[in-house]
Amino acid sequence: MSEFINNSTQRKEKLRSLLLELHNGGDPKLLRQHLINALRSIPYNEVVEVEQELINSNSLTEQEILEFCDLHTAVLDGSIDLQGAKDVLPGHPVDTFMKENIAIRQQIEAYRAARKEIDGITDSEVPGYVLQLRTIFNNFSDIDKHYKRKEYLLFPFLEKHLITGPPKVMWGKHDETRELLKKSHEILTFPIANAEYLKSALKESLDVTVEMIEGMIMKEEEILFPMAMDTLNEEEWYKVYQETPDFGYCLYDPEDEWTPAGIKVEKQEYVQADGIRLSTGAFSIAELEALFKHLPIDITFVDKDDKVRFFSHSPNRVFERNRSIIGRDVRMCHPPGSVHVVEQILRDFKSGRENKAIFWISGFQKYRFIVIQYYAVRGKDDEYLGVLEVTQDITKLRNLEGNQRLLSYENK
Repeated sequence: MSEFINNSTQRKEKLRSLLLELHNGGDPKLLRQHLINALRSIPYNEVVEVEQELINSNSLTEQEILEFCDLHTAVLDGSIDLQGAKDVLPGHPVDTFMKENIAIRQQIEAYRAARKEIDGITDSEVPGYVLQLRTIFNNFSDIDKHYKRKEYLLFPFLEKHLITGPPKVMWGKHDETRELLKKSHEILTFPIANAEYLKSALKESLDVTVEMIEGMIMKEEEILFPMAMDTLNEEEWYKVYQETPDFGYCLYDPEDEWTPAGIKVEKQEYVQADGIRLSTGAFSIAELEALFKHLPIDITFVDKDDKVRFFSHSPNRVFERNRSIIGRDVRMCHPPGSVHVVEQILRDFKSGRENKAIFWISGFQKYRFIVIQYYAVRGKDDEYLGVLEVTQDITKLRNLEGNQRLLSYENK
C-alpha cells in the first residue's frame, strides 16, 4: 500500500473511505490499523480537507461527523503528520492557546493522580478527595474562556476562508464538554457519603469529562492550530490578538506581547467612550466609581510630584477626605509634627531604598484598631510613579476565631 504515501489525492481518498467505513459501523481498532498500514501518517491539512469534502458532498452531515468525532480522534491519534507546520512565536494567539493547554494538562494529571488513589480509599477519606476534585473541576471551568475565544475570534476567520465544517463540529464538541462539566459540578456539589458512590460517579461522569477535554487538546494541536496558522494572515491574527483579553485566559496569564511582522500596528487607546480598559479587564466609569465606594479599605494616591491625585470615597472612611485635597502637596495634608515622617517615606521610596511602610493605631475613637500602609508605586521599568496609602479598620477581624465555612450574611 506504499503507493498512497506520496500521493495527496490517493491519501485523502483512502482516509475518506476509512472514515465512511467507520460511520457505517466499522471497528475503530481495525480501521486504525488499516490506516497505519496504508498511510503511516497523513498531513494535518488533508484531514481537514477530507472532513470538509465529506460535508460538502453530503456524504455525511455535520451532525454525523460530530457524533463520530471522538472515533475520528481515536483512529487518527498518532497518525497525523505535523511536518511543515509553521512555527508559533511567543505571545501569538496560538502560543497562548497552547500554553493554556499545558496548564489544562496539568489539571488532567492532577485528576489522574487523585483518581488512582481513590480506587483504594475508605468512606472516611471521601470528603478530602471530593474537595480535591472540586478544586480540579473548578479549574476545568476556565476552559470555557479557551473555547469561546476559538468560537468568537478564530472560527469566524476560518469560515471567511471557506473552512466551515471543522469549526462547526468542534463547536459542537465544546457544547458537549460544557454539559459534561455542568453535570460533574452537580455531582461534586451533592453530598457524597461513601467511597463506592464516588467511584461510580467517577466512572460514569467525571472520567468521561476529562477524556473529552483531553481529546479536544489533541484535535487543536494536531489539526486546528496548524491548519489555522496556514489559513489566517497576519492582520487577521492581530485582530484575534487584540480581542483576546475581552474573553479572558484559561489557567494561564500571558507574559509575552506579540506584534505581527510587516504590519503597521496602531497604538490601542485604553480610555474608551464608555469606560476604561486595563491590561486585565475593563470597567465602565459607573462600575469603577461604585467599586471604589464598596472597597473594605480606604485608598489615597499621591503622584511622583507629591501631589494628591485620587482618594476612594467610601461612606465608612476611617479618615475623612474631601475634594479640596486633590492637587495639594501631600506634605500640606499632614500635621506639622508628622511632616518629617512623610518626607522620609517620600525620600526612601523615590530612592528605591524602601517600598513599604506600615503604622497602626490601637484605641482609635476609643475602641477601633486601624492599620495604615504606604506602598511605593512603580511602573514596568521600576520607575517611581507615586505612593499608595491604604487604611483599614481591622477591629472586627482581630476578634475572629475558629472557622466560618457556612454562608452567613452580615447585616451591618
